[in-house]
Amino acid sequence: MIRLFQLLKKQPPGRLITLGFACVILLGTFLLLLPVSINPGVEVSFTDALFTSTSAVCVTGLIAIDTADHFTVFGRAVVALLIQIGGLGVTSVGVAFILATGKRVGMKGRLLVREALNVNTSKGMIRLVKSVLLMTLCFELGGAILSFIVFARDYPPPAALGISIFHSIAAFNNSGFDILGGMQNLIPYQNDVLLNLTTSVLIIFGGLGFLVILDILKNRSFKKLSLHSKVVITTSTALLIMGTLLLKATEDISWLGAFFQSVSARTAGFSTYPIGEFTNAGLFILVLLMFIGASPGSTGGGIKTSTFFALVQSVKSLMAKKHYSAFHRSIPAEGIAKAYHITLLSLLVVCAGTLGLCILEPQCTFIQILFEVTSAFGTVGLSTGITPELRDISKLALVLIMFIGRLGAFTLASMWVCRPAPNARYIEESITIG
Repeated sequence: MIRLFQLLKKQPPGRLITLGFACVILLGTFLLLLPVSINPGVEVSFTDALFTSTSAVCVTGLIAIDTADHFTVFGRAVVALLIQIGGLGVTSVGVAFILATGKRVGMKGRLLVREALNVNTSKGMIRLVKSVLLMTLCFELGGAILSFIVFARDYPPPAALGISIFHSIAAFNNSGFDILGGMQNLIPYQNDVLLNLTTSVLIIFGGLGFLVILDILKNRSFKKLSLHSKVVITTSTALLIMGTLLLKATEDISWLGAFFQSVSARTAGFSTYPIGEFTNAGLFILVLLMFIGASPGSTGGGIKTSTFFALVQSVKSLMAKKHYSAFHRSIPAEGIAKAYHITLLSLLVVCAGTLGLCILEPQCTFIQILFEVTSAFGTVGLSTGITPELRDISKLALVLIMFIGRLGAFTLASMWVCRPAPNARYIEESITIG
């Protein structure tokens, strides 16, 4: 045991975070298989429990079995706890537990938090964790109160309270789980303005990232915000508006429905309309939004808004023959290169997953499989309805894709290389590009 602990201490932060997520997923799977977690008269296989646990920890929301129909109150509480841990990050929860016991957080713990929250400096890590926890509590408490007003109309107070708390946790952590039963998600509330707007606000702020929210609270002026915050806010707003307009143009849904689905496609996974009935154009629009996803340091997935912004700016700079810049600030070339690396690796994951499921599930259409794989990778949770009917091996493939999507393809690809960059380089020689 001592040797194992010493071995873990020597591991880089990326590997420890990956191991932490894997351990929480396995623990969640075990808890969901307990008799106290499963409703009488139904069966939950190991694959379905693993799928549910992975989807919760990776804050995805894809489901192989309906959460309310298969799990008891205890089982749903486990799912909610897994979502909360996955949204905050295993390391942040671990640091919070250490602080709660009155112990001191060492340098290794601070480095883990830095890596998990994608922060450039190790200064103020404990203060940052406390702010993140307080912010999460405030948003989820407010969301639960507003959601209770809606659900109390249709459910007894105790049940409405449980649904409201679960829904608020799932919404702020950008996880599309629901416990309404019957695989219906939020379709019964597609015209409820209060629930739609409450859920949208929770999703938007959960997807902006904790650092951006703290920056907004500190400066309260767009001009005073950091470049990162400006990029995240402008890109998120543009994607939200474009998604709403395009979905309204391609689908027979209300403006409220188009707005909600545009928000939800950015890694939340809630739906107020049957996604399986959308046109190919509508599904492809959702695929693009899901692939871009939320922002760095948030509870969402995807390649991230800042990555997409960097790609757009690089093309714009190339066409204008100018240096990479935005908001009167230069963007480092290393950042642009990393954006291309992340996008390429993400495309490889989505393409490989789509090809694999096309082979394993020939009865499904290409757009259905592409949608499901992108939803898994972007940790979204939207579905055309084919996930429950997939083979176990296909579900396991989606489990792996959700895991990669939550941790990041770039992080997983680079964390195994610990050697320093070599000083010597080969002689340069040009190749023809394009």
